Amino acid sequence: MAFMFAAFAAFAVLMYLLYQEGIAVTKRITAVLFVFRTQKNRDCVSLDSCNGWAQRVVRFRESRLYEFHFTCQLSKGHVEVVLLDSHKRELLRLSPHKITGNIKLSQEKRYYLLWEFQSSTGKCELRW
Repeated sequence: MAFMFAAFAAFAVLMYLLYQEGIAVTKRITAVLFVFRTQKNRDCVSLDSCNGWAQRVVRFRESRLYEFHFTCQLSKGHVEVVLLDSHKRELLRLSPHKITGNIKLSQEKRYYLLWEFQSSTGKCELRW
């Protein structure tokens, strides 16, 4: 019993550390297909009949003005990406109607990228 508790605690700590470093993604999704890829300066998502959200921690390497570009090729539905500060306040919202945005960010702070999906099918990418 003690071994199971220790193994669970170690797993929980590992997942927390992966999330804080932006490697793990939290999500609440219902979809036929959902593929989420993170890279150094971009996120990509492929979806089919997707509803819900996905969120990840992002840390920026330098303090400067960042330009975000959102491209979406959807056959149906709607997707938005929201940049949140460490207190989860909205800083920037991008959608197929607003595809670019500029914002000054600090390397010392942690930010969150929140993807929101509404009956979405297609591919989207966010670059910065």
